[in-house]
Amino acid sequence: MNTNQFQHVKKHFAICKFAFLIFALQSFTCQSQQNMITPPYLQEGDTVALVATARKNIDDNLQPTIDLLKSWGIETVIGNTIGLDTNQLAGTDEQRAADFQHQMDNPNIKAIWCVRGGYGTVRMIDLLDFTKFKQHPKWVIGFSDVTVLHNHLNTMGYKSIHGIMPVSVARATPDAVATMKMALFGDPISYTIPSDPMNRFGKATGELVGGNLSILYSLLGSKSAIDCRDKILFIEDLDEYLYHIDRMMMNLRRNGCIENLKGIVIGAMTKMKDNDIPWGKNALEIVDDVTKKYNIPVIFNFPAGHIQDNRALVMGSTITIDVNQSGSTVIFNK
Repeated sequence: MNTNQFQHVKKHFAICKFAFLIFALQSFTCQSQQNMITPPYLQEGDTVALVATARKNIDDNLQPTIDLLKSWGIETVIGNTIGLDTNQLAGTDEQRAADFQHQMDNPNIKAIWCVRGGYGTVRMIDLLDFTKFKQHPKWVIGFSDVTVLHNHLNTMGYKSIHGIMPVSVARATPDAVATMKMALFGDPISYTIPSDPMNRFGKATGELVGGNLSILYSLLGSKSAIDCRDKILFIEDLDEYLYHIDRMMMNLRRNGCIENLKGIVIGAMTKMKDNDIPWGKNALEIVDDVTKKYNIPVIFNFPAGHIQDNRALVMGSTITIDVNQSGSTVIFNK
């Protein structure tokens, strides 16, 4: 092989190596931006199951939800976990998993609405078999502790709905109820909210992920942990010490979640607590402090979380946020 031939082969090898690196990078990016599967939207005559995956629900408090669904033309099935009483939980882990599994496997059930949060969903998530769910996807609905299911489904490539739960229907605002119906029936969803002094301006498009901050924090490192790359993160929380909020936000940052985001939407931080020696910042200021060095748009005080005006969010959807001096818009793109 003469010198010219050697240089030609060397150049060809370099081009192939570069092309392979580009392909690998594109494949890596695609893994973090997978096309999420949208379960079939509800139609009149469909059936929704009400189940408990966490805290027990032993009170007679589901009639407002049954009536609401009936007004939408939807039938209701009450899961076997409703009324079970095992200390704080709605039955044993096995009972809660069996109820959820039954509703997932039943082709006549088009959505599963978790009646309340609390704690306990993480104890049953690994007992579930999603084989039939993948064959016939359906909407899983709720917030707070239901973030376990939202995140787990997100890792599998399925959308779900973060919003009001049956125990809160009676006291939810009309907007919270209306947006839940819009999400379930596939109507276009967009939000315009007033400007907040803490907002950071900018525009971004990305997949919406997240939920309850405490649950997100607890899932990091597990197979239910979300991939934050190029996503828009929604967070909210309830009844936490302020230094816990700082600890959890620092954990997200150290895990590489925050630095790879396209934007952040911060919902209600409700009933926060402080120690005798104050932390020195409120919950929103803590989030601002941990995220301020990243040049991404941030919406503060979005109407979602542990509040009556808990607007529906379709997790896994691609959304566009536009944060400017006149206000903030959140548009869900189908």
